Amino acid sequence: MQLSRRKFFTLAGASAAGTLMMSPLEALYARKANGQSVFGGGYGPLVPDPNGLLDLPRGFQYRAFSRTGEMMSDGSPVPGGHDGMAAFPGPQNTVILVRNHELSPNSTTQVVGPNPYDPLCKGGTTTLQVGPNRQLVNHYTSLSGTYRNCAGGPTPWGSWITCEENVSTVATNRPGNATNVSKSHGYNFEVPAQAKAPVNPVPLVAMGRFNHEAVAIDPKTGIVYETEDRGDSLFYRFLPSQPNNLSAGGTLQALKIKNMPQAKTFAGFPKGQPMQVEWVTIDNPDPATDTVRVEGFGKGAAQFARGEGIWYGNREVYFCCTNGGSVDANGRPNGFGQVWRYLPDRDTIELFVEAKSADELDGPDNIVVAPHGDLIICEDGNDEQFVVGVTPNGELYRLAKNAINDREFAGACFSPDGQTLFVNIQTPGITFAIWGPWKSQRGA
Repeated sequence: MQLSRRKFFTLAGASAAGTLMMSPLEALYARKANGQSVFGGGYGPLVPDPNGLLDLPRGFQYRAFSRTGEMMSDGSPVPGGHDGMAAFPGPQNTVILVRNHELSPNSTTQVVGPNPYDPLCKGGTTTLQVGPNRQLVNHYTSLSGTYRNCAGGPTPWGSWITCEENVSTVATNRPGNATNVSKSHGYNFEVPAQAKAPVNPVPLVAMGRFNHEAVAIDPKTGIVYETEDRGDSLFYRFLPSQPNNLSAGGTLQALKIKNMPQAKTFAGFPKGQPMQVEWVTIDNPDPATDTVRVEGFGKGAAQFARGEGIWYGNREVYFCCTNGGSVDANGRPNGFGQVWRYLPDRDTIELFVEAKSADELDGPDNIVVAPHGDLIICEDGNDEQFVVGVTPNGELYRLAKNAINDREFAGACFSPDGQTLFVNIQTPGITFAIWGPWKSQRGA
């Protein structure tokens, strides 16, 4: 029986009113539609928001701020395309958020700054300072002139690595093309959280030029793990020449599953079975054309189905594959999503979550490891969009629903004290602070 997510919610509402007799299968769907995992866990049903912004479980609250079009503290408008984000401790018990804006040269809004990397590009980052009462104190541009800043990751030394999800170059410019550029793109850039003005944009060339999505840094070793948003993407690590100084260069490598050269992880892998890995070195991390993944795959690296969000927590690295889980007749990934777990200390990788339907998980994108131990995942799929929680046992539940439209969640991250979850709805571009009974429900 195929039912859309909206049909699930209809069934759930009718069941609550006692007006619909449901089969066991429909009752199961209705339970999921109410925000509860069929495996247990979660924080209970999602309560419709009277303001039509964000549905949350009972006992949780939110505050919305820094919306697209509002005037920022530096006199420029808040750009659209709110995406990846991280939280850092600020002065006087404030929280500093560094937020990406996934904007292209032809976007209708832009990140405005005095020192853009490429004047023809409109992406970049903004920085927000949020008070202890979860009220916005100020917000301003911190990087401009970059191309589709999708996600990134925080560093242990207090900065945000923002990633370009585009590999355009001057050589790819075409007459009449609305997305022409004046510099090469596909790089990472570093933005210190404490920067009070737009930073000098310096591409971290040695980290690779490819369709970057996100990064996670192991604070013990300084190794940077990187994802790539393509259907035939690789999973990378960057070994910096100098710890805490990514601009000093280093070595880029791609993951290879031991004894499984050129493995395609799109489907067919059992969950919870660690596989030993090894790493192949990328000789040309900054090619003129988009060939980093081609070189890595040629050396035996494994392919992943659109690597997206990644996060480090508790000596583990989790990353999402938006289209993993199945393949079409041509062998292309077309699933509902996977979450992989890499253990640096053991050098193993395993499949942690694989969605069997969009009603379990639909297009997992940004991810964060919560202080209370769960994974928090932003969906970027079809129909209704949710923030989905995953328990340490791999059980899924719904934590929040976009009540505005069907656009993606992005940028999930927790305040340094673990009490506030910050998250974005990408369009129309809103940042939310969410708080509630985290510890009482999860026993942190």
